[in-house]
Amino acid sequence: MNDNIVAANKKAFHDYFIEDTFEAGIQLKGTEVKSLREGGGNLKDGYAHLDRGEVFLHCNISPYKAGNINNHDPQRKRKLLLHRIEISRIIGKIQQKGYSLVPLKIYFKQGKAKVEIGVAKGKKDYDKRESIKKRDAGREIAQAFRERQK
Repeated sequence: MNDNIVAANKKAFHDYFIEDTFEAGIQLKGTEVKSLREGGGNLKDGYAHLDRGEVFLHCNISPYKAGNINNHDPQRKRKLLLHRIEISRIIGKIQQKGYSLVPLKIYFKQGKAKVEIGVAKGKKDYDKRESIKKRDAGREIAQAFRERQK
């Protein structure tokens, strides 16, 4: 696969349990596409939300460096392009208490800008500590295995 990842939201996997993921196109302006190709996307404080049966993405895409006065607004909301069936599945999951939409990564697939959004449930502090313990234990096991193979 020739996916070119522009921005990833690593913190989302620490703060949320990702239940389901969806791939969506993004409705962008020309300078936004150019800026993304230069690596100007940031999902750190990004989020997605539903509005009148449509899904919108709020994230920071920095202004295009070679742009002019007609450059885009970095914080504007961008419509996500999903099938009606996918939107209805998202609505069904989001209506449950504690679930939200989180952008996971922005990438290019066959020349088109795509975003992967996840239906996520927030983790409590003790869940986060448990995840860190599991990750550290996995690293130690892998390290011991590598040492043993030498």
